[in-house]
Amino acid sequence: MTRKITHWPGVISLLFLSLVAVFLLSISLGSVAIPIEEVIKVLLGREASNTAWATIVWEFRLPKALTAVFAGAALSVSGLMMQTFFRNPLAGPFVLGISSGASLGVALLVLAGGILGFGLSWESAAGPWMVVWAAIIGASLVMGLVLLVSIRIPDPMTLLIVGLMFGSVTGAVVSVLQYFSDAAEIQAYLIWTFGSLGKLSWYQWKVFAPLILLGLSICILLAKPLNALLLGEAYAQSMGISIKWVRVGIILSTSLLAGAVTAFCGPIAFIGIAVPHLTRALLPISDHRKLFPAVAFAGAIILLLCDSAAQLPGSAQTLPLNAVTSLIGAPVVIWVILRRRNLQHNLPR
Repeated sequence: MTRKITHWPGVISLLFLSLVAVFLLSISLGSVAIPIEEVIKVLLGREASNTAWATIVWEFRLPKALTAVFAGAALSVSGLMMQTFFRNPLAGPFVLGISSGASLGVALLVLAGGILGFGLSWESAAGPWMVVWAAIIGASLVMGLVLLVSIRIPDPMTLLIVGLMFGSVTGAVVSVLQYFSDAAEIQAYLIWTFGSLGKLSWYQWKVFAPLILLGLSICILLAKPLNALLLGEAYAQSMGISIKWVRVGIILSTSLLAGAVTAFCGPIAFIGIAVPHLTRALLPISDHRKLFPAVAFAGAIILLLCDSAAQLPGSAQTLPLNAVTSLIGAPVVIWVILRRRNLQHNLPR
């Protein structure tokens, strides 16, 4: 048998170095290839061999790469929390309908606005911000409904089903809006649903980054209660942990992380489900204090790689980001299902 890596500092160091390498590679690749040594020069404030490279790095590729790091870490950490809380390996950050709520907010702005005669101008200065706030409001409303339901329903699996139903209802409303909208509005909405990391300006980044950091900070505070929940709610309560407040903290942090990413980048599929499983395959431990940084680094690396692949280096064309993340994430989900099925068949009867 091959021996799994269990030395946490070594794994974290490996993931960190890999993140730095992939981060520089992501900035280097694109329709215009920039040598990595020139990228390092620009980031260190030195003069590049080509003055246009500095503009490309600072204005376009650096914000997008940083967005990929924050978004990948946010979705992966929230996915790990969902899988622990619901005790379901296929749970992800969007199971509570948060992504669907954000999508509904954007649909109401873009599609319903067109139906009622006040269509959104995507080229205007306020256009991107209107989309962001519509997504945040939609995600927040769904989050509020889930919080109210969580007070009445203590069972995590029932809450999971309620979240899925919220997602189904919002999806149905979006479908009705699409039916009555014209082709241009549907196209604008569909482009948003493809997901993109390159739409954030430095000004928008000042809003995006604090939201992600706040959500991750709440996750760190929840690490010890999550460890106790692995042994069951009865054990956690015997340790003096309030399950009610842990549930509220998990929903709040997941809403901040998934809601902010969806609002600024569009819905990004499968990262929250797949990355925790890939990380556990590399680092088979259950301590969330150690899993959180490992999953965050792994999520950032994978989303950077997905974005680099979507850019089709050397070409002016780009693929939808969600298409690339699905190509990577869907096989991981299938692997998890088959693995669980095999384990169940091998249990003694």
